[in-house]
Amino acid sequence: MPFFLCTGEKERWKGFAESAEHGPSVTFLREFARKHSMVIISPILEECDGAWWNTAVVMDADGVYLGKHRKNHLPSVGSFSETEYYSLGDTGHAVFVTRYGRVAVNICYGRHHALNWLMFGLNGAEVVFNPAATIAEFGEGFWGIEARAAAVANGFYTCSINRVGTEEFLRKDGETISRTYYGSSYVTAPNGCRTPGLSRSKDGLLIAEVDLNLCRQVKDHWGFPMTARLDMYSKELSELK
Repeated sequence: MPFFLCTGEKERWKGFAESAEHGPSVTFLREFARKHSMVIISPILEECDGAWWNTAVVMDADGVYLGKHRKNHLPSVGSFSETEYYSLGDTGHAVFVTRYGRVAVNICYGRHHALNWLMFGLNGAEVVFNPAATIAEFGEGFWGIEARAAAVANGFYTCSINRVGTEEFLRKDGETISRTYYGSSYVTAPNGCRTPGLSRSKDGLLIAEVDLNLCRQVKDHWGFPMTARLDMYSKELSELK
């Protein structure tokens, strides 16, 4: 299927919607997680009781399904109008305790919201993954900035993952649309150091060795959690009209 939101249709793609807990994607990937002793995070099109969500499921290294995160922030910009298809996420800012560390998933557009990153950090995330399907006109200029700044501000690793390639598809109004995704996936450490980005145009595999102790070391060094004044922000946010 293409990035189906841009086709202006929904009924045509309903066969790809699945259960997060028992769908074919989870069933298929759990075996790989178990076989290779790896944690797997997989975005899916979730359907539950007739509603759709942009969801990511998390499987631990023993193949056990740990849970899901439903996308909190939905764009409504041009043909990226997800509010016509998806329901707003209702799973909060879940952090999953895996064999290798505490991970969270900030799906695609959610990276534009600083408080989204903040809540994953407050809930104890050590690594936050940001799977995305983003084209050049939709924020490539600050792709290398947002997740890097979030890593520094919150004292966790960020993994920025974007698809590559060009796809063409026919909208229901007969117009042919072409979209090119710019890849450039990278990993950032809590101290702001980052890996080079992968290719803009070719599939790639990025392997980064990370030391989760750095999360605590950076927090202790800079003292951001100690000086955060969250009580003040919480009070003022609650008073906004």
